[in-house]
Amino acid sequence: MARIGKRALVIPGGVEVKSNNGVIEVKGPKGTLRQPHDERITIKVEGGKVLTLVAGTDNESLALQGLYNSLLKNMMTGVTAGFEKDLEMVGVGYRAQMQGKKLQLQAGYSHLVEFEPPAGIEFVVTGNTKIKVKGADRQLVGQTAANIRFAREVEPYKGKGIKYDGETVRRKAGKAAKAAGGGAA
Repeated sequence: MARIGKRALVIPGGVEVKSNNGVIEVKGPKGTLRQPHDERITIKVEGGKVLTLVAGTDNESLALQGLYNSLLKNMMTGVTAGFEKDLEMVGVGYRAQMQGKKLQLQAGYSHLVEFEPPAGIEFVVTGNTKIKVKGADRQLVGQTAANIRFAREVEPYKGKGIKYDGETVRRKAGKAAKAAGGGAA
């Protein structure tokens, strides 16, 4: 079985990785990300590479080693290339627009639904129905996109709502018409 935690991560150009007092800090062109780490894990930066080392050999320690290795990889990708999630609004009258930095949605309610972007997150609206959530922190980008999607989840009968781009919605058949003569007496 492969051990993700044992892989050495190459630090991309323009990225700086530090580990001080149980906190990993990654600086790059798109910002700075910080992540506290478990005391069982040691982050070692040497020769343009980052290693996650663990003292124990129990399953929990090895799982944490893989977790922090993956988190480090995502942090380095985030500060260099960034992450984005695409959302799509489906339905008559469903629209998105920017009001300054705020995202305003018309999603079938009698009122507008507004989203203030968290620090490090940017919204981009194209064509009134496409929303792009961009940022350096993968976890925050995903959570923000999920919060927007939750404003009007896709219903299974007509397929109206906010969905991830490329997401397939399982459609249900509506109420079937009663068969002739099969009604209640």
